[in-house]
Amino acid sequence: MESTSVLFSTFPPFPTLSLSVPSETRISDLYGLLCNRYPDLPTEDHLSISPHSGSLTPDTLVSELHGASPSLVTLRLVPRLLGGKGGFGSQLRAAGGRMSSQKTSNNDSCRDLSGRRLSTLKTAKRLVDYMENEDVRKKAAADAKKAKLESLERKIAAASVDPEALAGKKHRFDDTEYLEESRELVDNVRSAVSAGLIKKKKKTKTDHPSNSAEVSKTGVPTASHTSVAATPIPSVAVAASA
Repeated sequence: MESTSVLFSTFPPFPTLSLSVPSETRISDLYGLLCNRYPDLPTEDHLSISPHSGSLTPDTLVSELHGASPSLVTLRLVPRLLGGKGGFGSQLRAAGGRMSSQKTSNNDSCRDLSGRRLSTLKTAKRLVDYMENEDVRKKAAADAKKAKLESLERKIAAASVDPEALAGKKHRFDDTEYLEESRELVDNVRSAVSAGLIKKKKKTKTDHPSNSAEVSKTGVPTASHTSVAATPIPSVAVAASA
């Protein structure tokens, strides 16, 4: 029975692997033979055998893969891609919804068919409008200035009126309740002041006759009068002792 050399191109950290098998060996049996020779390889659940182009079925024979050399076949040993739980489509739809909600209406950086930017065209349009409305703006400014001058003239005229003439004008005050309260307050204050003055006069009259009666009876001044004369006595006593 003829034998065929099979070369397996792998991925790091594995080197290129070789195996000599009969030509009638099926593809499904290659991985078992390969694991027997290289026991460090992972299980078949993690690796798969595939050609460099096209696809293989488990029942394909090695002899059917002969190319230019009838005794050499090259295959690939690649890791299997484990599937996830899915949901990638929903994530794409959610991202698309967020992108559509953030659309902007600012297209100034875009260009028209002539190659000019839209921002340049908008600026030129605003400049034309500004120049066309220049007369209207000048008229509005002149009217505002005129109105301001007229208001100033009215204020000056009002300030230049004779203050005596303004003072001579009569003003009517119709708050009767306030007038009555103010009149009562004035009357109360006036009566209280007059009562105090009368009481003070009566007190002075009663004090003056009592003092004169005491002097006429004794002929000697009271203690209040002699206190001033008695003060030099201590000085005389000090001189005698000296």
